[in-house]
Amino acid sequence: MVDYHAANQSYQYGPSSGGNGAGGGGSMGDYMAQEDDWDRDLLLDPAWEKQQRKTFTAWCNSHLRKAGTQIENIDEDFRDGLKLMLLLEVISGERLPKPERGKMRVHKINNVNKALDFIASKGVKLVSIGAEEIVDGNAKMTLGMIWTIILRFAIQDISVEETSAKEGLLLWCQRKTAPYKNVNVQNFHISWKDGLAFNALIHRHRPELIEYDKLRKDDPVTNLNNAFEVAEKYLDIPKMLDAEDIVGTLRPDEKAIMTYVSCFYHAFSGAQKAETAANRICKVLAVNQENEHLMEDYERLASDLLEWIRRTIPWLEDRVPQKTIQEMQQKLEDFRDYRRVHKPPKVQEKCQLEINFNTLQTKLRLSNRPAFMPSEGKMVSDINNGWQHLEQAEKGYEEWLLNEIRRLERLDHLAEKFRQKASIHEAWTDGKEAMLKQRDYETATLSDIKALIRKHEAFESDLAAHQDRVEQIAAIAQELNELDYYDSHNVNTRCQKICDQWDTLGSLTHSRREALEKTEKQLETIDQLHLEYAKRAAPFNNWMESAMEDLQDMFIVHTIEEIEGLISAHDQFKSTLPDADREREAILAIHKEAQRIAESNHIKLSGSNPYTTVTPQIINSKWEKVQQLVPKRDQALLEEQSKQQSNERLRRQFASQANIVGPWIQTKMEEIGRISIEMNGTLEDQLNHLKQYERSIVDYKPNLDLLEQQHQLIQEALIFDNKHTNYTMEHIRVGWEQLLTTIARTINEVENQILTRDAKGISQEQMQEFRASFNHFDKKQTGSMDSDDFRALLISTGYSLGDAEFNRIMSMVDPNHSGLVTFQAFIDFMSRETTDTDTADQVIASFKVLAGDKNFITAEELRRELPPDQAEYCIARMAPYQGPDAVPGALDYKSFSTALYGESDL
Repeated sequence: MVDYHAANQSYQYGPSSGGNGAGGGGSMGDYMAQEDDWDRDLLLDPAWEKQQRKTFTAWCNSHLRKAGTQIENIDEDFRDGLKLMLLLEVISGERLPKPERGKMRVHKINNVNKALDFIASKGVKLVSIGAEEIVDGNAKMTLGMIWTIILRFAIQDISVEETSAKEGLLLWCQRKTAPYKNVNVQNFHISWKDGLAFNALIHRHRPELIEYDKLRKDDPVTNLNNAFEVAEKYLDIPKMLDAEDIVGTLRPDEKAIMTYVSCFYHAFSGAQKAETAANRICKVLAVNQENEHLMEDYERLASDLLEWIRRTIPWLEDRVPQKTIQEMQQKLEDFRDYRRVHKPPKVQEKCQLEINFNTLQTKLRLSNRPAFMPSEGKMVSDINNGWQHLEQAEKGYEEWLLNEIRRLERLDHLAEKFRQKASIHEAWTDGKEAMLKQRDYETATLSDIKALIRKHEAFESDLAAHQDRVEQIAAIAQELNELDYYDSHNVNTRCQKICDQWDTLGSLTHSRREALEKTEKQLETIDQLHLEYAKRAAPFNNWMESAMEDLQDMFIVHTIEEIEGLISAHDQFKSTLPDADREREAILAIHKEAQRIAESNHIKLSGSNPYTTVTPQIINSKWEKVQQLVPKRDQALLEEQSKQQSNERLRRQFASQANIVGPWIQTKMEEIGRISIEMNGTLEDQLNHLKQYERSIVDYKPNLDLLEQQHQLIQEALIFDNKHTNYTMEHIRVGWEQLLTTIARTINEVENQILTRDAKGISQEQMQEFRASFNHFDKKQTGSMDSDDFRALLISTGYSLGDAEFNRIMSMVDPNHSGLVTFQAFIDFMSRETTDTDTADQVIASFKVLAGDKNFITAEELRRELPPDQAEYCIARMAPYQGPDAVPGALDYKSFSTALYGESDL
């Protein structure tokens, strides 16, 4: 930079200061030929010359002040060429040759020539302007030279819709002031006299600085002063003219007005540049804010789903059985509610969560943002692991409930059987101890003693016959204990009492036999017929008691084969009844024969048969009871047979529907897999086809509901197996859930492909080519491929891959290191390689514009340039700036921009 302080001392150059409008350009010959109306032979109009002096001087000083100097007299202060060279360096941003030493005229002429040569090097033709005139202080030539500089460096680059510089500046003014009343800009002289055009330009860009509606067209001085003062105070545009200069002239100087207006253009074009930068930043921040909302939604939904899984798993893992069937049936009903009501929405939430996660990752990739990593423990894989744990806990829970109900049903049956047999036994033992303790043999006759012995023998026979019942009672009690029957204590107490009593009866029987045997030798005769009667009546009586017990025995069956087995056994029992009836008649005939002999021999019987308590009346009574129980047993078995036949119909009905629904689901799963690989037609066609396919699947739901109803009937009937089908309701439910999830995921993949295609500008032909290439190398037709196949795919598309480059690509397409590359990851990579996106460098450049070329930005600047919510978003996240040029409140926009894209450095 020229050292203008010492003319006779050595000239020094500093670093260039980067002024306005630097650089070369095309020739201005045409423009100068059109615009150069400078009268080079006549003197300027005094009013115009005054306006030009003020305007040009202020324009030059607006640039010279950047170098710490200024001029007072435009035709004097440029004579030595030093400040002229300095002005050119400031406005061009380039260095000029070193100025010559000394203050002689030749030195000044040479310096001015260096300035004029630099102007000519920028394509400007200087007509009739020589260094001598400038050195001699020729005001006309000096003003002409400054106008030439203004045209080249302040106006030439202004072009709107390919117009010339002057026409471009005029068109810009017309467009900006068009909405304002009383303003009609047609030129750069008369149109500006009333000052409204200057005010309109300011109000259009900074409406808070001007109260335009209060300005009056008939008060031009006030209007002009208002515009000039506001521009100097708020827009850093120096006051270049006085209002009186413009109002007092019939036709203001066009060059002065153009110079003044060009300053407004440059001031507001900088604001436009800042607005563009702010818009870019707003766009980036809006994307980031939307992504953060999606991340927050994912975290919330994942937390809710994981919490539900965490609460549900302990409930499913609780396999503590209840004491009664009613309680276990309530648990079964709770589990059915869980499967029908509570779990299906969670299946949908899980599927939607995965879809939202994939969509979010796609948006992040499309906006060149880092992939979203959920909080620890909330990854999609964590949710899948939790879901697998849930289904593992759920597995077998229903089977366990049904087995428990079956066990409790078995326990109730055994308990009732125990009580029935115990009651029969207790009824039989009633009074036996007292009978065995009698001492009637001490006063009995010999015949009576013999009768008592026979009677005791019959009792022992009866006692032995009841031994089996006691053993059955003990066995049932033992089984109830082993099956953990809740009332085992009372069962054991009653069983122990029966066993103790049985031991006592055995001991008393033995004692009585010994007593009777002492007098056995005294017995002489015995009524053989009574004895025969007793011997045959006792087993027959026992047979009838057993028959009655069997006919009243409770039964429980689960299949038609089991009930048919019971019916067959009952029919076999009925076939023995004629033989039993003949045995009954034979026994009764013995009794009648004894009476006949006694009567024929005039023997007076002293009472009932001394050898047995089983009288003919008892036999007939029990036989009649057996006859009554047989049809009742028939009825019970027939009712159970009808029930089992109904159950069999339910089994067949369920199997018939399940054998249709199960294969249908499997077929649809295979078709979806094939569709997701083939993907024919445009993505929109594929999406429509998949959605129609999804609707056809949803329309099939009534078939599943019908199957659920049939399954409900089977469970209510306590049917535990079905040999007519290999499909269980559990298998059908899981298959249906997988089918819905698979079609939803496939639709989401196509939607993400459309999102990628539209965002990246990928044509349908490219997308089809991507799909064809991917399918060719997807050897297993699974929709994903391993790294070797993916390497082959990349090579086929023209990539020359070393290990380092391939590892870099794999880190992008497989960030989780699963070893597999999906089609979505492949097209994301291909679109990223072929399209442009916002980068951290672009965002940093935009912030730099808003910061006025500083390395930091302040909160005040952010609030001024950005919408309130986005400004506060940046302020809250930007770290303090730590550079050497930091000021209080400085914020580091570079590290913030880098963090938006997940980059460690630029």
